[in-house]
Amino acid sequence: RMKALMGVVGVVMVGVVVGLENGLARTPPMGWLAWERFRCNTDCDNDPDNCISESLFKAMADLMVSEGYRDLGYDIVCLDDCWLDTERDADDKLQPDPKRFPSGIKALADY
Repeated sequence: RMKALMGVVGVVMVGVVVGLENGLARTPPMGWLAWERFRCNTDCDNDPDNCISESLFKAMADLMVSEGYRDLGYDIVCLDDCWLDTERDADDKLQPDPKRFPSGIKALADY
């Protein structure tokens, strides 16, 4: 019985491995996440080099390229939290803080 069970498990596992080979996620997502270092520091007046802002994310993206991390597969810059303004726009939609993200989120994502 155990031998038959192991054979079934082996066939199922081979099917799973073959089923997962679709060209996606051959490596884990790799990138930079602000939360681990900068948390939710939004005080750009008193701490401009360490606050969640457009300039911080651009600087980190630039470093990923200039230091060779992008070439190694680190191709994600994650804007997780703390980008919001305290008020919604005229259409009642969330919007980025205009002082910390003056170009807007789309421009930052395009960068």
